[in-house]
Amino acid sequence: MNRRIILTAAWAVALVLSAAVGARALESGEVLVVVNTDVPSGAELATYYMKQRGIPAENIVRVSLPEGETVSRRQYDERIAAPVRRALAPPEFRRRIRCLVLMYGMPLRVAAPEIGPDDQRRLEALQMRRDGVQRGIEALPAGEADGRARLEKERAALDAEAAGVAQADQSAAVDSEIALAAAGGYALAGWQPNPFFLGNREKELAIDKSRTLMVSRLDGPSAVIVRRLIDASLAAERQGLGGSAYFDARWPEPGGQPKGGYEFYDASIHRAARLVERSGRMPVRLDSAERLFQPGECPEAALYCGWYSLANYVEAFTWKPGAVAYHIASSECTTLKQAGSRVWCKRMLEEGAAAVVGPVDEPYVQAFPVPEIFFGLLVDGYLTLAECYAASTPWLSWRMVLVGDPLYRPFARVR
Repeated sequence: MNRRIILTAAWAVALVLSAAVGARALESGEVLVVVNTDVPSGAELATYYMKQRGIPAENIVRVSLPEGETVSRRQYDERIAAPVRRALAPPEFRRRIRCLVLMYGMPLRVAAPEIGPDDQRRLEALQMRRDGVQRGIEALPAGEADGRARLEKERAALDAEAAGVAQADQSAAVDSEIALAAAGGYALAGWQPNPFFLGNREKELAIDKSRTLMVSRLDGPSAVIVRRLIDASLAAERQGLGGSAYFDARWPEPGGQPKGGYEFYDASIHRAARLVERSGRMPVRLDSAERLFQPGECPEAALYCGWYSLANYVEAFTWKPGAVAYHIASSECTTLKQAGSRVWCKRMLEEGAAAVVGPVDEPYVQAFPVPEIFFGLLVDGYLTLAECYAASTPWLSWRMVLVGDPLYRPFARVR
């Protein structure tokens, strides 16, 4: 983890209100809708959403893809990125478009590139070596701490080598990759700094902010749920989002500078809770014990951020229509469709949340939106959901996804 980069976000909370006042909020005419015509329900939802939000009829890109949650890198390049780039080619249109919204039926992730037979044989050899090391670990008698540490280090090195051979760090969320559709060439391995992130505000970046797009998706376990989240977002804007905010840290807030990524994000959850409480928007409950909120403990949840229960949603919440939530764990948006999956994004949408955030694969903790920035901007009420997410998320060409109406402003009415 590049700790120096992520910790620069600590000062960004001081810029929250000034950034909100100084920016121009996203408007309907600046949104480009991307729809998979091979999924009729997604096309119907696109028509419905564009009508509800007053998005111009020409602000749509139609692509053709087999239904599924993963595409190859080649499919992504030829059948998603290329049509979007063609749509953005006219300079006047490109200057107007600031945000993409991917509709129900668009895939979630871009797979790592296919590898050749030589690399496949190398991977198999590495796996055999790893299996041998794992058997050695399992055979160690109790109390062999030094031997166990040595073998675990060897296993980790083999895992890292295998990931490099497989080019695993070139997999990404479609959403995070397509944000750079107009940015020109960039390295696919790993991640790219997000020019919208407040922590990058004073840095010189290779990627130009003016050529970067905000991205959200209107997606979920079913078309019925997607339509519900569209309607719930519009209703919450009209009425104001009520309910309570729940923040689930694991430790007491540290007195000094956090020492690493986990500590930084835990402290940021504390700071986010204070920002929401000071806003006066709603009651706030902050828990700093290692235990998670338990079933039934979070009635009328409107905002939520917490961690860590991996791919195992806890039935703690009754969600207010229009609720915005994310759970910091490694695999919480690996699927939005798989029956029986308990990943947090899918389950929160099924249970009634309207906007969620999560990764399609292991993102590392520093890839999540910084809670104090995201929720600080959200409760200010000026910027849209897509802008709050873009300003708080450190990396692009990576693995994070925002599900929700990009134009949603849950506190616009009471600003």
